[in-house]
Amino acid sequence: MSALVAPAAVTIPAPRPSADAGEVAVLPELFVPEASQWLSTSSGRIAGEGYSWMQAVHWVAGSGLYRPRRHRSHGPRSFGLTTVRVAQELAALFPCRPGIEYLVRRTGLSERSVEYHLGMLREAGLLAWIVKGTRVSGGPAQASEFARMIPPEFDVALGIRTVQRDEDAPAYTRAVTGIAEASRELMAALAKKAARKVRKPRSKTSARGARKSADQGSVTAVSDEVRCTPMQVGTSTVSSAGTTSLPPESKLASGVSKSPTPKKPSSKAGGRRTLNRVGRRYQLAKELTQELDWLRGCSVPRIAWVARAVADAGWTVTDVRGWLHFRGEAARVRRGSGLLATLLKDAEKILDTPAKRVDAVEQWRAGQEAARRERIQQVRARQERFEGDWQAPTSRAVQRQVDAAFAAVREAASGRTPTAGGQKPAAGGDEAPELHSGLAGPDQDEVARARAEARQRLALGDTELIEVAIAAMGPEAAEQLYGPKLLRRAQQLATGFRSTHMTLGYR
Repeated sequence: MSALVAPAAVTIPAPRPSADAGEVAVLPELFVPEASQWLSTSSGRIAGEGYSWMQAVHWVAGSGLYRPRRHRSHGPRSFGLTTVRVAQELAALFPCRPGIEYLVRRTGLSERSVEYHLGMLREAGLLAWIVKGTRVSGGPAQASEFARMIPPEFDVALGIRTVQRDEDAPAYTRAVTGIAEASRELMAALAKKAARKVRKPRSKTSARGARKSADQGSVTAVSDEVRCTPMQVGTSTVSSAGTTSLPPESKLASGVSKSPTPKKPSSKAGGRRTLNRVGRRYQLAKELTQELDWLRGCSVPRIAWVARAVADAGWTVTDVRGWLHFRGEAARVRRGSGLLATLLKDAEKILDTPAKRVDAVEQWRAGQEAARRERIQQVRARQERFEGDWQAPTSRAVQRQVDAAFAAVREAASGRTPTAGGQKPAAGGDEAPELHSGLAGPDQDEVARARAEARQRLALGDTELIEVAIAAMGPEAAEQLYGPKLLRRAQQLATGFRSTHMTLGYR
């Protein structure tokens, strides 16, 4: 055993224990404080390329010298498969200037997870800041630039010899000149792992198995590699996780082999995923925005927050409709979420049992049925008004005018001179001319007043006066009383009432 290789035996840890076991009784501990995470203050050396740097990453992942939970109470529990995946993306960059959004897109992790794993790589001595990214208000964020470093513990453990060829250059520029003979097989195993791409697990079961295999050495295979030290006699480069054990023949007697991994029950019941409390709030909020017209366009998260009490009590959208019918709704709504919060206040305390909610729903449905019948009656009455038989006018003024018109028509038909207001003909036997040629004296004034009143009613869209005259006296007599122009105008307005292309109103 050479003098250069002997010190490496002190720094090689025992096989990596599980995450719940006690601390590794191996010194020194692999941890770089924040002040030494810059390139100018780092004690490591710059990796020549991403391939050699990944060898060091796999060695750190399985050595057990760095465990994040020794230094913090949050974040990942171990330097495992996910950290290696992030390191793979960094190894392919030149220069190493990864943006957080880029790593999130490439790895599928969250922004916080990417920050955690970058911090772990710095604390393990595998990354060092060259330039720390900044975020200027109003401007684009600048990514940090890193230097891929190889920690000195890696060189000591594998017996790697380095030399500083330029005395004026920084210490992190030292180059490799050789490696201990006993560590060559270990370095070859690390080279195979560096060349193999670690991929994202496809399911929770495979991710749990990959994490377990990462702890046992399938990603880095350090549990067997640590035996490749100058202090050990035998060497092994095959991971124990890669071996496959066949079940005994007694287990295959029935011809059916059972998987050693128990299957979890499906999280879907009846083909649908079971919702938690927050999911039920959002589901009720979405149904309310679809059912209630005055909640259209409101934010579903805000409605979910407003209706959180009734949603937690197990209310459905039908129960809410029943309560709103009992509570009363507003005709004009300015802010839907605020009105809903007011109407639903203490609703779960008043209708605190399913029986009360069922009663409220029945009352709401009965009210809906009554409103539907009332609308049907209104439509029928409107149709009967336009399509049914004529009915006598209810206005007394209209009735007097109709009676006077009837009297004038009867007197004209009998050959007598029509008089205004039922008066006798004037002395002297002078007969007044026909209605269509103009009436003399008070008869002419009465017809003028009738036409003026009919003209005013037509200006307001009321054709009832002329329609009653036509139905009572006939079209010819009505035309003599009101004139053909007013009759034609009344017929046009009556036709427009039945059309959807015409709207009448007051100015």
